[in-house]
Amino acid sequence: MLTCVLIANRGEIAARVMRTARRLGLRTVGVYSEADRTALHVREADEAHLIGPAPAAQSYLRGDVILAVAKAAGADCIHPGYGFLSENAEFAEACAAAGIVFIGPRPAAIRAMGLKDAAKALMQKAGVPVVRGYHGANQDGKFLKEKAYEIGYPVLIKAVAGGGGKGMRRVDAHADFEEALSGAQREGQASFGNGHVLIEKYIASPRHIEIQVFGDAHGNVVHLFERDCSLQRRHQKVIEEAPAPGMSADMRAAMGQAAVEAARAVGYQGAGTVEFIVDGASGLRADGFFFMEMNTRLQVEHPVTEAITGLDLVEWQFRVAAGEKLPLAQADLRINGHAVEARLYAEDPENGFLPSTGTLEELTFPLGEGIRVDAGCARLDIISPHYDPMIAKIIAHGADRTQALDRLEAALRRTIVAGPRCNVAFLAALCGSAEFRAGRFDTGFIGRNLEALGAVAQKPDAGLIATAAARLWLQGQRLLQMASGRDSAHRSPWSATDGFQLGPVRRTEFWLLVNGEKVATSITCHADELAVTVGAAGDTASVHCFPADLDRFYSQLEGVLTVRGAHYLRNGRQTDVVLFDPLDIDAETEASSDGIVVSPMHGRLVMVLVGVGDAVARGQKLAVIEAMKMEHALLAPFAGTVAEVLAGVGAQVAQGAKIVVISGD
Repeated sequence: MLTCVLIANRGEIAARVMRTARRLGLRTVGVYSEADRTALHVREADEAHLIGPAPAAQSYLRGDVILAVAKAAGADCIHPGYGFLSENAEFAEACAAAGIVFIGPRPAAIRAMGLKDAAKALMQKAGVPVVRGYHGANQDGKFLKEKAYEIGYPVLIKAVAGGGGKGMRRVDAHADFEEALSGAQREGQASFGNGHVLIEKYIASPRHIEIQVFGDAHGNVVHLFERDCSLQRRHQKVIEEAPAPGMSADMRAAMGQAAVEAARAVGYQGAGTVEFIVDGASGLRADGFFFMEMNTRLQVEHPVTEAITGLDLVEWQFRVAAGEKLPLAQADLRINGHAVEARLYAEDPENGFLPSTGTLEELTFPLGEGIRVDAGCARLDIISPHYDPMIAKIIAHGADRTQALDRLEAALRRTIVAGPRCNVAFLAALCGSAEFRAGRFDTGFIGRNLEALGAVAQKPDAGLIATAAARLWLQGQRLLQMASGRDSAHRSPWSATDGFQLGPVRRTEFWLLVNGEKVATSITCHADELAVTVGAAGDTASVHCFPADLDRFYSQLEGVLTVRGAHYLRNGRQTDVVLFDPLDIDAETEASSDGIVVSPMHGRLVMVLVGVGDAVARGQKLAVIEAMKMEHALLAPFAGTVAEVLAGVGAQVAQGAKIVVISGD
């Protein structure tokens, strides 16, 4: 058996591999970039080594540096996790040349399945069904546009080296093809170093169903059943489950056999996933699935397969890499119950799912029967702009699908995240969706139901803001009383510090900053009640409390959690509320018009589409920011003229950095 493993990855997958490695008696070696010095996976490793600066290209993608660390640490194997070097045939070869076992398939299999066009040709030869399209080598834009017309719209453009939705564009009209092609090629080049694409017919009601396969060096290949990954946003998986709802025994057998044949066609060893697009327009049918791609690595969603089979797939990876036979034959494998996984991300569903960075001021995961949490972060860790913003995966297992979804929804509603925005409320809404629970969904389900799922701009929670206002006001009263030496137990009308006035009530007006926006607030004080008015709309909320007893007040805040005095949480939504400080103003920003277009996140400027003096229309694309593996367009807020362009292509820009200034007509 192997004795020491270096995990060439970060986050939750690195921590997850370490857990199994320790159980098997392997010493664990972690690696980290300068941005990850205090990360969870660094703390959990037996030893950890710095491999470079924050950008992945200078750290986690430096195979030569990682191999040097492995040799120095005495590691006899490297587990690449997923992403980064996990599907890099050259790195797998370099490991072999260095006498270090690569925990993954042979380089030839990685190459065979690494490019979507070549893989589809190989699958057609092996008799595995594929979607109609163009998978050839001609990359001329005009030629590809003609092929798209022949195939018939809508079509999908896919980067041949892609994965995770990167380098993928849906095109519904012939006139939109060039722009979509350019974006897919650019994203494919940036993410995978390969801008080549293929064109496929878009299936109208697609389900994304994949088969987990495993092979060993002795010619044995099995499948461990299917996972349904149809709940996606921009081709990124959000919730995965196993087994697939509506799957018949005949279709499971047909898909499983096709996946095994695909693995056999490349002499596959280790863990892999064969992904299929399924036409769900008239239910799941044994003749309605088509090969999409093969991921030659462990998948993010592998825990749901582990839950329904009772197996540890990472342990199988280690055993197969050590030359052992597969622990079980196909006839020995069984499905037990149902499992669902949700990906908890630091992102803002109410603002186009933009990634959110910063310190996790609070992070609490639920415990309970059938619940598993694979976390990549802990409280007070930092969500960096340099990497994927996943916080954790929350997995629920139950006797059936209903119980698994009930457990997952309850667990999500008990999950607490404060600091960066997160998608926990959105995930809980997905789990509770009647249509999803009834099995009426496909890969477009989320896009069609954003409003129902709360993934659009929401009206501020006036009751919560009122609660925060009352808390801040009462806190100020206590501090003033302490400073003046007056005991709150001996209050009189003349000891009031809130602007006492004769008459039946006292009224105090002040400003709050609510999620960075100024909000007018007033508090009217009665004997044991504060009536709070929030905003120009005059939203009112009465807070029954005892002004002299702040602790009793806190105990009465129904469903509201306060973190570090600034983050207020209710039903998974976070509202940041602080007192407005008139001295803490960026004068330039305060005086500027709405014509300043800023970067919504940390990222790299990959396109600038306008120049000084250009006339622009409202909503026109001005520039494109690449952040956390996705592209985000910056749009003109109104019609006008470009007055300034403040950053150039290739520049690294911070969140809030000014990119373009538009002057109104």
